Amino acid sequence: MTTIDGEVAPGFEPVREAFMANFTQHGDIGAAVCVYWHGRPVVDLWGGVADSETSRPWTRDTLQLVYSATKGAIATAAHMLAERGQLDLDAPVAKYWPEFAANGKADIPVRWLLSHQAGLIALDQPLPLAQALAWDPMATELAAQRPLWTPGTAHGYHGRTWGWLVGEVIRRVSGRSPGRFVADEIADPLALDFFIGLPESERSRVSRMVYRRPAVDLTTVPAESLPEELREQVAAWRDPNSFSNRAFAVTDPAAIDFDSPMVQAAELPSSNGIGTARALARMYAALIGEVDGVRLIAPETLASATEEQASGKDQVLVFPSRFSTGYMLPTEDNLMTGPNAFGHTGRGGSLAFADPEHGIAFGYAMNHIVSGSDDVRAAALAEAVRKVVA
Repeated sequence: MTTIDGEVAPGFEPVREAFMANFTQHGDIGAAVCVYWHGRPVVDLWGGVADSETSRPWTRDTLQLVYSATKGAIATAAHMLAERGQLDLDAPVAKYWPEFAANGKADIPVRWLLSHQAGLIALDQPLPLAQALAWDPMATELAAQRPLWTPGTAHGYHGRTWGWLVGEVIRRVSGRSPGRFVADEIADPLALDFFIGLPESERSRVSRMVYRRPAVDLTTVPAESLPEELREQVAAWRDPNSFSNRAFAVTDPAAIDFDSPMVQAAELPSSNGIGTARALARMYAALIGEVDGVRLIAPETLASATEEQASGKDQVLVFPSRFSTGYMLPTEDNLMTGPNAFGHTGRGGSLAFADPEHGIAFGYAMNHIVSGSDDVRAAALAEAVRKVVA
C-alpha cells in the first residue's frame, strides 16, 4: 500500500483523501500536492515511488519535471519585467529582438507571443535536437520563420516554440537567460526548489517518468465510429502536416527524452521546468499575496496579466482554450477552483494555479504521464480544495 507523508491543516483532510484515491483508483505512482491558503501552506503531501526501476521512494524533496506547467514561471518573469518598465507588452517584439522582424513579423507585439496568437507554432524545417538545446540556433530559426496564420486573427497553443519565443525576449531585455532570471528573481527570493536548466548537483533527486497511453488509440478507430465532437481532433492527430502535430515536432527527432540529463540540463522554458509541487504552489501564492514578505508582482499588474486575451477554438489543440497574457484560464475541461483562477497545466497531469478569489495557490506534480481525457487526478484534488474553501 502506498504511504502518504506530509501534513494537512485542520479542515483540509478531504484533500488527503483525494490524494490517496489518486494512488488507489487513478493510477498515481509517485506524486506530490501542495496548497497555500491566504499565503500559508495548508496541504503539503507526497507519496509513492520516484523511480519504478529502482523502487526509490518519493520523498519530501523529490523533484519532478512538470512539462508545460513551466510556462507559468516564464509568464511571471515577463510580467515582472513589465512592471519594472523594462518590457512593454504591447510594443513590437522587434523592438527588443530586431531579427524577429523578418518575414512580415515587424508589428507582432510581445503580448501575442505570450497569448499564443503569433502563428509561430512550428518551423518549416525542424532543427536538430542538439541545436535546439543550445538555444541560439533555435532563436535564429524562429526569428526567420514565417507565421503560419495571420498574427492576431487566431490563437493556437505554441506548445514548444513558446518557450524560446518568450524566453528570447526575456534574455534580450534582462541580459539573462530565462532560466537564470527565474532562479535569481523568483526561485531564490522565495527559496523555491525549481529549476529551468537543472544543475548536475540536483539530478539525483529527480523522479523518473512512466508513460501510459490511452486504452484505445483513437487514430485507429474508423471516423464514422467516433463521437461527433472528437472527429475533427482525431483527424488532426492523423495528419502529420496538421498544426496539432507540427507544433510538437519542431526538433529532429520530434520526440524528446525528458528523462535525459542533457535535456534536463538545458533551458526549454516551455516544458522542462523541474521542481516540487511545493515550489509551484508557493510561487503562485506569491503572485496573489505576500509569502514570507515576498510578493512577485503588484495587484494591478496581476489584474492585467490575468485578463483574457484569446479564447475559443484553438488552432493546435482543436478544442476551446482560453489564455491571458501567458497563463491558462479556466475552461469546462479545467475549472481549477473558480472562474477567476489562472495557471498552467503540464503534459500528462501536472497542474499549478492560483485562485485570488479564494486565496488559493495549488501545485500538483507526478511521474505517471497519462494521455487522454480519462485522467482525473489534478481535477479531483482541485475539486477537494474548492469544496473545503467554498
